[in-house]
Amino acid sequence: MAGNAWFDLLDGDGATMGSYFVNEVTVVDVKPSARADGLVDLTVTLWCENALPGAERAWDLLRTGHLNRAGMWHELASEDRHAWLSVALWSREYRRQGKPDAPAGQVFTLDGRHIVDRDTFYCAIGEAINGPGGYFGWNLDALDDCLSGGWGATTPFTLHWESSTETRARLKERVPAGGDRQVALFDLLLEIFEERGVSVSLR
Repeated sequence: MAGNAWFDLLDGDGATMGSYFVNEVTVVDVKPSARADGLVDLTVTLWCENALPGAERAWDLLRTGHLNRAGMWHELASEDRHAWLSVALWSREYRRQGKPDAPAGQVFTLDGRHIVDRDTFYCAIGEAINGPGGYFGWNLDALDDCLSGGWGATTPFTLHWESSTETRARLKERVPAGGDRQVALFDLLLEIFEERGVSVSLR
């Protein structure tokens, strides 16, 4: 029984792409590693709340340098999109490599053609701000945090929301908006953007 640990995911050069905190790590098998003398390969059981099923595909794309074009999340099954967002979150520092936020006054384009629900919105906004596989929130609180700076963009900025009419029709789920008020998710997103100094141009 090894207890708790950090589980690092490494790229081909051995650099850490991201880390998960794991619980209840138990070694069930040990053998010499074929990678190098003095290393061992362990087979372990563990528990990790943040390592979501389906995330391995995105980690493999990142590790091999193939997470490099827009829209790669379009083909994912709905149950795999949240896992895609989790990799975007946990690999954020590795992908940015210390790159500063875009300065205030920038214009970003949000492609709404493939936004059909919450997760696809966050996939699209992450890509709009931070490029393929990028992260800019994966729930409303996280989006609000990202708009406070340190996550790729500095407010105020302009967001050109393409195919917004279609997106509005799809994001009609009613969500709490403070007190007893409920509004459509699309409208709440617009409220959050406005409060944080983002000028949204609906196209």
